Amino acid sequence: MKRSSRARIGATATVSVLSLALVTGCGGGSDDDAKESGSSKEAGASSAASSAPAAKAHSAAELEKLLLAKGDVAGYDVDPGDDTLPKAKSAVKADKSACAPLAYALSGLPPADTDASANNTVTSQTSTPSPGEADIEDAFNVDMTIVGLSSYEGDGAEKAVKAVSDGIAACSGGFGIAAEGENLKITKVAAGKASGKGDQSVAFAVNSDMDGEGTATFNVDVVRVGSTVSTYYTVDFASLGSGKAATVPAAVLDAQVTKLK
Repeated sequence: MKRSSRARIGATATVSVLSLALVTGCGGGSDDDAKESGSSKEAGASSAASSAPAAKAHSAAELEKLLLAKGDVAGYDVDPGDDTLPKAKSAVKADKSACAPLAYALSGLPPADTDASANNTVTSQTSTPSPGEADIEDAFNVDMTIVGLSSYEGDGAEKAVKAVSDGIAACSGGFGIAAEGENLKITKVAAGKASGKGDQSVAFAVNSDMDGEGTATFNVDVVRVGSTVSTYYTVDFASLGSGKAATVPAAVLDAQVTKLK
């Protein structure tokens, strides 16, 4: 049954505190780097070993050019997100240092230490609604994906993916995020099915109770291509509070990975 506009709007308001608050600069990780233990193949990761030397890191300016742009993905609009996405990891705070890489991935920020990063948002296209409840309902049938790129010297990119993989296991029971005066609670973290794209990939899902509007589940994908790590986090407004997982669109992930190669 289709949820009412009132419930949908309420769910969106709630997710603005949980997920979109992350988008607008919330969140936050500890300044401590996650401890590294175990293989990146663990906790839903997929990796391809290579004996080739690590590629040179891209600069922040180069990453901006490598981000998806208008026309790169059919059926999606691309927004630079300059006024909505956090640009500094100092804006993000997690209550467990091992969970910081996960919080960063949720914010389109680098999972590990680097000054070379860029992010934007990719939103599914929808027709412009006219006044009316049915049209308001349709306006929520969109998904928005926060895409983050970060690049590292040496084996830094591999370590970044590993930090995410390690965080999935360490934070399975959930963790807290301090976001613009709000204390957000991720209730569960679970390994997801890695995309298998690029040179290395890992995926995870986070759950959160939406203050009486149901349970929100969000999937996050992380992919390494050479020295660059891309992160993807999608909010599906139509499914908020339904318990249905918001899945990263394959078209968006594939297009970005292809552009990095």
